Amino acid sequence: MIKVAKRISQLCILATASTLVGCGGSAETNTDTSQIDPQQPVSDWEMVWSDEFDSTVINENNWQHEVNCQGGGNNEKQCYTDSPENSYVSDGTLKIVALPAAEGAELPYTSARIISKNKADFKYGRFEVKAKLPSGQGSWPAFWMLPTDETYGGWPKSGEIDILEAVNLKTVDAEGVVENQIYGTLHYGKEWPDNVHSGKAYSLPDGINPADDFHTYAIEWQEGEIRWYVDNYLYATQRRSEVRYNSKDEAVGLAHQGWFAEYYDAVTGELTTHWDNAPFDQDFFMILNFAVGGSWPENTNNLGIDAEAFANGQTFEIDYVRVYQCKQNPDTGKGCETVRGGWDQEATEDFPNGALVIGKAPIPSPPSSGVPQNLTIFSGSINPNWPAWDCCGGSTPAIVADDEQGDVMEFVVGASPTVNGFISREAFITDPEGKPSPFDASPIIESGTVSFDLNIITAPNTADAPWLVKIESTEGATAVEVLLTDNAAGVIPVVGEWQNYEFSLQSLADGGLDISAIDVVMIFPAWGSGEGAQYRVNNLEISADISAPKLVVFTDEENPSWPLWDCCGGSMPTVELDDEAHGNVAEFMIGANPTVMGFISREGNIVDPEAQPAPFDASAILSNGVIEFEMKVTSMPNDSSAPWLFKVESNGGESAVELPLSDSVEGVAPVAEQWQTYTFNLADLANAGLDVSAIDVLMIFPAWGTGDGAVYRVDNVMIHDPNAADDFAGHVLFADDVKAQWSIWDCCGGSTPTLENDDTEHGMTAEFVIGSSPTVMGLLADDDVYLDASNLLATGIVQFEMKVLSAPNDASSVWKFKIESGDASTAVELDLTASQEGAAPVLDQWQTYTFSLQSLFDAGLDISSIDVLMIFPAWGTGDGAVYRLDNVVIKAP
Repeated sequence: MIKVAKRISQLCILATASTLVGCGGSAETNTDTSQIDPQQPVSDWEMVWSDEFDSTVINENNWQHEVNCQGGGNNEKQCYTDSPENSYVSDGTLKIVALPAAEGAELPYTSARIISKNKADFKYGRFEVKAKLPSGQGSWPAFWMLPTDETYGGWPKSGEIDILEAVNLKTVDAEGVVENQIYGTLHYGKEWPDNVHSGKAYSLPDGINPADDFHTYAIEWQEGEIRWYVDNYLYATQRRSEVRYNSKDEAVGLAHQGWFAEYYDAVTGELTTHWDNAPFDQDFFMILNFAVGGSWPENTNNLGIDAEAFANGQTFEIDYVRVYQCKQNPDTGKGCETVRGGWDQEATEDFPNGALVIGKAPIPSPPSSGVPQNLTIFSGSINPNWPAWDCCGGSTPAIVADDEQGDVMEFVVGASPTVNGFISREAFITDPEGKPSPFDASPIIESGTVSFDLNIITAPNTADAPWLVKIESTEGATAVEVLLTDNAAGVIPVVGEWQNYEFSLQSLADGGLDISAIDVVMIFPAWGSGEGAQYRVNNLEISADISAPKLVVFTDEENPSWPLWDCCGGSMPTVELDDEAHGNVAEFMIGANPTVMGFISREGNIVDPEAQPAPFDASAILSNGVIEFEMKVTSMPNDSSAPWLFKVESNGGESAVELPLSDSVEGVAPVAEQWQTYTFNLADLANAGLDVSAIDVLMIFPAWGTGDGAVYRVDNVMIHDPNAADDFAGHVLFADDVKAQWSIWDCCGGSTPTLENDDTEHGMTAEFVIGSSPTVMGLLADDDVYLDASNLLATGIVQFEMKVLSAPNDASSVWKFKIESGDASTAVELDLTASQEGAAPVLDQWQTYTFSLQSLFDAGLDISSIDVLMIFPAWGTGDGAVYRLDNVVIKAP
């Protein structure tokens, strides 16, 4: 019994139907955070600093004024002063007053901004203000925080925490809507103008306006999380990003998209994205200010600034500012969380009270698998990961029917300068099924091309406007722009004709493009000269002729890069004619000197002057690939007990695996004068320690020192994927028989699934029978076997065929599909009706079910270590079900 089966079976024995985990049961023990009762701030918050504004002056031990007319960097219309007209304390509150400036002043308004820098600086805690906010079009009060030391670089790289902001309160628009929202926001990321922010707005209940009375506004800031409150109601939560790693400890995505930081790595010196607590893990100071106008308020509500609203001044009135630290753990701020139901859930239509904010952290692209694959960006239908795009002209590219090519993409260029094409970046993807999918073309650089069909319906008004192709990668970090006429065949555009254009990936890389993360392809008349152009594009691909890698070491003749080889016996292996079925074969003879024999591809062993060493990289076929050969012993060794061995080495002998021939898939020992086939799975060899990326020696021999007298012949030596056609990319788990290293499996019901002959089309199929014991069934990988489908993520699918011979006795039973990876460390369970076909099973009818790898990945599956596929009636409802599976594959469509 293999380890994984033991683990799951033990769970099934110990678990009841209501608590089953990992066996396909739908009952889970997740905490339902929507049922948490609202709380007041917990008692372990200890006040460590406050300003109650109960004296007659602003406390200079707590605050200092900023005095300038810089407009806050937001084109604001006030000068900040330290005048008592703009800020003062009276009757137990601080007043910050915005007033019209004197005639001829540098800016039309005056106001105040006070900061606690180097007087009150904190990392983590609860920061609370009680305030009554100003109103009027153009008003912009704020209570916020900036880093004391810009550890990660200038704004916003070191972060900004906006505890409270509001603009234009009580302004009434043309539809009678009264502005009453407050905002909590974080700023972070890259240097301006590539900075980002994320946050949430909130309106007080019952239409209450924050400008009418005092309310408390607060954040609770702890390591990795910040929460926003109004009158102790938690309305927003933001967190650090959580990176998803595959079984190789490579970043492949985000379990939660939160904040991020970009700064220079101390070890490499390179500018690096960090998905950790930074930048919100340093000391910050507090700011109270009242801005007038600026980019935000002047472009919101009724626009501009209402001078009448400020004629007699507007006042931002603060009762107190208080800072608390969590006694549970002041170093992290954790242990004093004030939470409610939904505080850690994203708001949805079904759950509008969710408070979790999705941040703007860039999602790490899955690492290159080094496996060649093709990308179709557009061919009659839109790839949801690569929408059509008008950069700047305001048009909407559209699919139109073309007389010659059917559905094609049409672009138009108006008076505004623009570029058109296809883009795979987050901000431009609107399809809910779409996801940014930069394409790694590096594995196909030698023969790959970017190709498309183009028909210029109407030329630009500027008759001599040059047509260009521009390709970008890594969000514009590298780009190459070439003339359309520089295509490989030198095709000249002709108006009204469909023409094909190709550009080699090698030439684009030579031009400076990083082809490992292509995310934009543009086709357009030169900037500013395209007005009047109308054109159509189809069959846009980044592709090459791809087949599963295959090495033929010997078939009828010697491969000059893999010569026959006697390591140490001094003989010269030869090519001899055998029977009609085999033709020429390799013959080896062992004498008195101990030796090993086989085939080698290393410098010093190659005698053909035209040949070069050719170590074979089998990484792309690791899951299903094999090393296979035929052997016939014409004379057995004198030592009749001599064991026969197979040995494979890689990378100059740095890794090697040696096994008895009887450990082959066939499990047979040599028989004199009889051709026999021997097959060794690459995955088994890799698990035994072989580096399959540089295989350079294959040996077949009697054990060292026992081979004297042996004469044997070898033919049809190859490393290949026997399941893969020339154009197949993927993994076959079951087709007529379960594939090596996988089993047809009953988790918990005690049955043994069988192979049964079905119709002519399907042949042998896997049959499952469910009895009275609750169970799940499907395909299970052997111990320590994991299928890596990372290279298929962009377009790959999980697909199988199923026929139900007998429905469950429970008529309400729901059929399920579940897939697990990494010994159930991640899993996704779906109804069969959630497949692309959307069909429920029909009795005695073969049906196909397809699930995209992208959707499974997005749902949380680590696709780099898949080890279980299950198809079953819902746990405890399957009694009486009999069904068959066939053609279970994970592949590119």
